[in-house]
Amino acid sequence: MANIEGSITEATIESEQLQCTISLSVYLPANYTPLKSYRLMICQDGQDFFRFGRVHRQVDSLIDELDIEELIVVGVPYPSVETRRTWYHPNNETHVAYTRFLACELLPYIEKNYSVEPLAEARMLAGDSLAATISLLTALEYPTLFKKVLLFSPYVNQAVEEKVKQFEKPDILSIYHIIGKKEDVVKTTDGKKEDFLTPNRQMKEVLTNTSFDYTYEEFDGDHTWTYWQNYLATGLKTLFPL
Repeated sequence: MANIEGSITEATIESEQLQCTISLSVYLPANYTPLKSYRLMICQDGQDFFRFGRVHRQVDSLIDELDIEELIVVGVPYPSVETRRTWYHPNNETHVAYTRFLACELLPYIEKNYSVEPLAEARMLAGDSLAATISLLTALEYPTLFKKVLLFSPYVNQAVEEKVKQFEKPDILSIYHIIGKKEDVVKTTDGKKEDFLTPNRQMKEVLTNTSFDYTYEEFDGDHTWTYWQNYLATGLKTLFPL
């Protein structure tokens, strides 16, 4: 029997924090009704989650197979590569404005326009690379709003590791974290080459030695959606099991 497919609609939000209008992609599960409350997944690099990760189709299948709770997926795109780095990079001051955008503007907008559960444990932030980094930083800053975090090969530097070490309530967050064994040399959007693997392994040690609800996996691959998409279903089942 074929899956009943959910729908994708476009929406826009005016952000004072980021001083721009942001387009959103919103996936609603099949038979969506405002009479019911749904879990929420907010994806940074949102267009990539839909285009390369096919998150909407994966969620359709997982709901159909009774593997996960029904959820709404909101994808937040970036206007340009330069803006993406400005919004997401932990060394860039604007990343603080982006975390405020998620917590103080986007979440209230979603709650006003869609029927989502009003609990932190019903909300997930997700991202790949720098988009994973900003998702983690936002959850560390606003743990009473976002409890679940899905990290595909995050960029980790000393600032990020320090934030994790300084976090005082690790038992609040649930984190699913993957990194590829071939990510020791990654070409970044600014043209440089960085070792992602070693810092991710170092952060894994920090997270493992605290009371985070934490799942970590290494895959035999590099820094691309070719591999990340294969772990999207596992991450969803880990963080939002039925």
